Amino acid sequence: MTRIADPAGTTTASSQYPAVQPSSVSGWAGWVYFAAFMMLLVGILHAITGFVALFKDEYFVVGSSGLVVTADYTAWGWAHILGGVLVALAGAALLTGATWARILAVLLAMVSVLVNFAFMAAYPLWSIVLITIDFLVIWAVIVHGDELRDA
Repeated sequence: MTRIADPAGTTTASSQYPAVQPSSVSGWAGWVYFAAFMMLLVGILHAITGFVALFKDEYFVVGSSGLVVTADYTAWGWAHILGGVLVALAGAALLTGATWARILAVLLAMVSVLVNFAFMAAYPLWSIVLITIDFLVIWAVIVHGDELRDA
């Protein structure tokens, strides 16, 4: 048994202190958890927007002819519902840390940016908020996604 000196100058047996193993996971893994839960939330919010478009299209600021991609609100509603379900499922899969889930999360966040950009005339402030969240998700997953796999 080896002896080491502590800061007070006394010697103690090194077996009293368990060896600390360095971890490849840093505090940045929290950003990936943030991204996963934001994807779950954004997916749910997309679905809600889709149901509003299906059942109450007069809620939106402009008529469907004023959208970047002209389609009636029924088509936009179904696009939002299906996209929302996919984004929420990708967010849940992202919690596993699997590489395929990270790739899917980034691709769906990119599609979400495009859909919200095309829907901006109907729901401007909300679209900008969701685009911002999507950019944060993309950043977190690309920069820190591999840390969640090791957690």
